[in-house]
Amino acid sequence: MRKGDKIKPQNIYDNPIFFEGYSRLRENPENVVLLVEKPALFSLIPDLTGKTILDLGCGYGENCAEYKRLGAAKVTGVDISEKMLAVATAETSGIEYLRIDMNDLSEIRRTFDCVFSSLAVHYIVDFNKFCNQVAALLNDGGYFLFSQEHPCKTAPLKGVSWTKDDQGNTIHYNLSDYARIGEREQKWIVDGVIKYHRTFSEIVNALVSNGFAIKKMIEPVPDETTLIRLPNYAELIHRPNILLIKSIKDLK
Repeated sequence: MRKGDKIKPQNIYDNPIFFEGYSRLRENPENVVLLVEKPALFSLIPDLTGKTILDLGCGYGENCAEYKRLGAAKVTGVDISEKMLAVATAETSGIEYLRIDMNDLSEIRRTFDCVFSSLAVHYIVDFNKFCNQVAALLNDGGYFLFSQEHPCKTAPLKGVSWTKDDQGNTIHYNLSDYARIGEREQKWIVDGVIKYHRTFSEIVNALVSNGFAIKKMIEPVPDETTLIRLPNYAELIHRPNILLIKSIKDLK
């Protein structure tokens, strides 16, 4: 994308076929979000007592409700999907929801103590601009905590693939195209879902150059109990699905 080009928002979650399929995935109690991502995310959450929270890509609003339960004074959820926000409004209370594209946060004119985002950052076109806008939305010393699809997962141009033995057991993950940053189009429930691949260095450097100090990173994998109960999750030992980064707006 050239500098100055207008970003065309992707709103795949309002596609009725995608939304129905995604809803079925999230209703499955053995999905990777519930078993792997959420425990890691909430292990990184700071004390929220009396804090103001902005949740980017809030989806159904379940995390917003949990932030409220953990003591946040005010929680604002942002999402581009009307369908997602309709569910969030119906199923949660005491939370402000705004329909805004995460690729441009300039419409938000106040600041927050914490900005969180769960599995939405890989839809961001310009990550450096995004980090700059998040920094502007944070009070000094505020936290920016997010999860995204792991860079090793987003890397292959032709999509995820594995090498397996004759019995179908996974031997290793086939990593390719890691250094080729940019757009990835894939089939996930429907054709034409657009995500953006970036390397670890691009992610870290964008955070640092916009005034963030990284406090902790997690690449979560299932615990042993889950691996015994759900053997297919063993693939995540070869290649984690998710990357989480906890950072703070540096006061220096």
